[in-house]
Amino acid sequence: MPRVRFIQADGQTSEVDALSGDSVMETAIDNDIQGIIAECGGACSCATCHVYVDPDWLAKLPPPEPIEDGMLDCVFDRRQNSRLSCQLRVRDELDGITVTVPESQI
Repeated sequence: MPRVRFIQADGQTSEVDALSGDSVMETAIDNDIQGIIAECGGACSCATCHVYVDPDWLAKLPPPEPIEDGMLDCVFDRRQNSRLSCQLRVRDELDGITVTVPESQI
């Protein structure tokens, strides 16, 4: 079972089990990760599941689709490693992926 590591803006870390095929957002919701609000339930229409992906993991992810890229234009403090966690599907090869929840979502 792959694991996802969530880092809060204050440095607090939670490492949780994820189901392959679930999104990083679903994993966060299932494990009560603070700051992943997911108002749209994963429909890629609200950007309340914004995270910063650890740069070491970016190359292992597909690039954002145009709809995700457009939604990321709505987030505060967008960075090159900004992604919507609802669009990141957990796979076995992503075991250990690390994402940081932006301070603006706390």
